[in-house]
Amino acid sequence: MLLCVFSLVFTSCDSDDDSQTLPKPVATLAEVGEENCKEAVAGKDLHLEGDLEAQGLIARIDVSIASVDGKTTVLQTAYTEGKYIGVRNTIFHEHLDIPAATAAGEYKLTFVVTDNLEQSTTFTSSLKITSPVEGAPTITFKEVGEN
Repeated sequence: MLLCVFSLVFTSCDSDDDSQTLPKPVATLAEVGEENCKEAVAGKDLHLEGDLEAQGLIARIDVSIASVDGKTTVLQTAYTEGKYIGVRNTIFHEHLDIPAATAAGEYKLTFVVTDNLEQSTTFTSSLKITSPVEGAPTITFKEVGEN
């Protein structure tokens, strides 16, 4: 009987920390720009959408857009609370405003997902930012619905 108790105690107690064996987060942006065109217009918004998975639960998401040489940062934003944080799987869907003063050219988008175990995965994509077309028509909503 004593042998059974020792066997049970030693085999049921596991000192391994299972949380350290969890895989790094997975971040795949299926769309950078409308229909994944990898283009944005200065003064307009950039559509981003993709699947995120973090077995250690998402702790933060960092998004930045910088010139290819890394000398100029156009946009830098962090998500540390809200619908993406503290979940295992989610679909990231946001529209980020590109500043109107952004010069046309080639840029690099960096998307970093960090989990609660401080493991992170980085997704990068090229991004072309263009200037708005001069004289292009604009649409302004003055009223939606009654009153």
